[in-house]
Amino acid sequence: MDASPASESRSEMERMVPYDPDQIEPKWQERWEAEGRYRAGGPEDPRPKFYALDMFSYPSGDLHMGHAEAFAIGDVLARYRWMQGYNVLHPIGWDSFGLPAENAAIKRGIHPREWTYANIEQQAASFRQYGMSFDWTRRLHTSDPEYYRWTQWLFLKLFEMGLAYRKNAPTNWCPTDATVLANEQVINGLCERCDTPVVRKDLTQWFFKITDYAERLLDDMAPLEGAWPERVLTMQRNWIGRSEGSEVTFEIAETGEAMTVFTTRPDTLWGVTFFVLAPEHPQVLALASIGGVQDEVQTILDRLQATPLTNREQAESREGVRLGVHAVNPVNGEKVPVFVAPYVLMEYGTGAVMGVPGHDQRDFEFARAQGLEVRVVIEPEGSEGVDPATMTEAFPHQGVMVRSGPFDGVESPASIQAVIEWLEAEGKGRRAISYRLRDWLISRQRYWGAPIPIIHCPEHGEVAVPEEDLPVKLPHNVDFSPQGASPLATVEEFVQASCPMCGADARRETDTMDTFVDSSWYFLRYLSPDDGTRAFDPVEVERWMPVDQYTGGVEHAILHLLYSRFVTKALYDAGMLSFTEPFLRLQNQGQVIMQGAAMSKSRGNLVEFAEERAKYGADVVRVTMLFASPPEDDVDWATVSAEGTRSWLGRVWRAVHQAAETSGELSEDLRRFTHRTISRVTEDFDRFKYNTAIARLMELTTEIRHALDAGGPAREAAEKLVLMLAPLAPFLAEELWREALGNEESVHVQSWPEFDEGLAAQQRVNLIVQVDGKVRDRIEVSPDIAEDDAVALATASENVQRHLEGREIVRVIARPPKLVNFVTR
Repeated sequence: MDASPASESRSEMERMVPYDPDQIEPKWQERWEAEGRYRAGGPEDPRPKFYALDMFSYPSGDLHMGHAEAFAIGDVLARYRWMQGYNVLHPIGWDSFGLPAENAAIKRGIHPREWTYANIEQQAASFRQYGMSFDWTRRLHTSDPEYYRWTQWLFLKLFEMGLAYRKNAPTNWCPTDATVLANEQVINGLCERCDTPVVRKDLTQWFFKITDYAERLLDDMAPLEGAWPERVLTMQRNWIGRSEGSEVTFEIAETGEAMTVFTTRPDTLWGVTFFVLAPEHPQVLALASIGGVQDEVQTILDRLQATPLTNREQAESREGVRLGVHAVNPVNGEKVPVFVAPYVLMEYGTGAVMGVPGHDQRDFEFARAQGLEVRVVIEPEGSEGVDPATMTEAFPHQGVMVRSGPFDGVESPASIQAVIEWLEAEGKGRRAISYRLRDWLISRQRYWGAPIPIIHCPEHGEVAVPEEDLPVKLPHNVDFSPQGASPLATVEEFVQASCPMCGADARRETDTMDTFVDSSWYFLRYLSPDDGTRAFDPVEVERWMPVDQYTGGVEHAILHLLYSRFVTKALYDAGMLSFTEPFLRLQNQGQVIMQGAAMSKSRGNLVEFAEERAKYGADVVRVTMLFASPPEDDVDWATVSAEGTRSWLGRVWRAVHQAAETSGELSEDLRRFTHRTISRVTEDFDRFKYNTAIARLMELTTEIRHALDAGGPAREAAEKLVLMLAPLAPFLAEELWREALGNEESVHVQSWPEFDEGLAAQQRVNLIVQVDGKVRDRIEVSPDIAEDDAVALATASENVQRHLEGREIVRVIARPPKLVNFVTR
């Protein structure tokens, strides 16, 4: 970004009050609050609705630079839609339960509530200073009893529908946080919160039956194509993991017991040379007893207690214990040895696997390690045959069936369907679908969460707390240090209860809910946050939902988004919602990093948002973030120029003040340029390309400056510039609109500027952008574009930024309007 042109006379600059965010921003923050500026209109509002939702903040401290980017993106959209004539709902709340607050409170020797709400107030103050257009009347905190009462209600609704249940199961256990974790919360074998190695622990836990919705969660992605990032849809599809195949029933020769396996390749059944059970399979110890190998099996089971479930699937070890029994292959009657091995997971399929080493790599490695036969039953078409003795890896591809009884010579993939039909006709198997998705584990053995509203009665078992008795409140005086069991279990007055069915002495459930339950429905509570009679007002839900635009980080692609979709579908099935998808459109933002790495105190590269805002002002921070890259890309704060942004906004300040004193029609060139800019900035805003929109506004600023230097009028162009700047730099735009341009009403209630298509369609030229002489982009620009503006547009190009990543720019060759070339090393 260029500094002030020399043509701005010294006398004009000296008599003009300088751009000073410290004077401007507090003034308008107070005025907007006094005016109730950003409250959504009521039912009588005739404007079309627009629900702009940001993924709400976790109060682990003050806002950080990631917040600065994410919330700026959502705020620009909300303000833009206001100006386009929509009735915008843009609420704010805090995801205020959870482990980080509890651990931070323990470290500081204070109560989690004290720590959490102090941080909320700090963040709320920072949001106001940042100029966020939130409707503060809808503010919520998930740790308020008035909120978690309805989270508990949601649990009871799912319990009533048969979608909430309790079972004993192996779980991922974090020894440091002393709680179980869902598979999604274990990253490379470590707790996502504290990086502690996760171990296995068998516990009785509460689950939500999300697997009942696996097919619908997949099918309902079709309407989201093009409206959600493709990588998010891909991540969800992969996590759900739908596989088509067949279930085949083997029999244990020594006991006559049936053992069912799921396979996507039933055409390889004739290649089975062994059978494997997961260590958690309920029949393992009984079969080990028959084979006399209890001690060897118990050794494996004991060692697995220190291995997280999520690591098992990727484990390289191919150890196993032969159980001394045999499985009978239903297609040929052959008896094959049965093993127990850690590489098979009880969580996937049936916990039993048919070993086909010729055509599955994990089976191949296990067979080689155990000295088992490798048998080839699928060969490449036209080959002379594959010798199992010389194979160095499995052949998992399609081909022609061989050594497969009645199916010799049948080609893939038709062979798969043919074998399934034969299995069904022979009564030896059936067509089936399997999913990688597991049920959602919601139990947490910690204090700072919503208590699960269940009472355990000796006679009636698990009994729901009556709705009129909600909320089940967290007791305040609790030793909430990690204990290996819920801290609530030590509070006798909390635990003691009466059975709602029979009145007998009973005990209250002491686990709390995963915080993802709190956030799975919060977008509904925003619609009627003060309603004390129900979780959400159905009239308001019909008026506002689904969410028109959701903005937040891609790190929630699986957890939060999948859970919210599930809860929405369950409430639809309960007859409480008329839609099955909560978010029509989704925009992800990248991560804000420093010097190529994630910011952290330990790395010494932490940049505090409060310090940057105090140094530059909110508008400069916002625009710097938005100009740095497209929203979905990472922003390295070390490579951006807040000083450059401040310089440009200073130019805008001076140009608008001077243009305000002029009158008369714009020159034909400036008029056309202004309409072209409105056209292109509108298109950029619609595509979340705020970085190129800002570059175009820089061009317009330069054109206004040229007109002023030539003694011509520029007020109309300056007004359009301020209107387009309003969503990006709300404080500066308000000051210029009301004070410099003399308008009475806020710039934020003005209409978005319109453009004349004929004027906007003036001839453009292609600016070629190169990196080290190689063409990386072509950008349409004005024939008389200034050099600084051409460089700014070229820098904003997404493809150019990718090729500049990690490289130092040593020279910029600019020949506007034809060429910009970045020379790097």
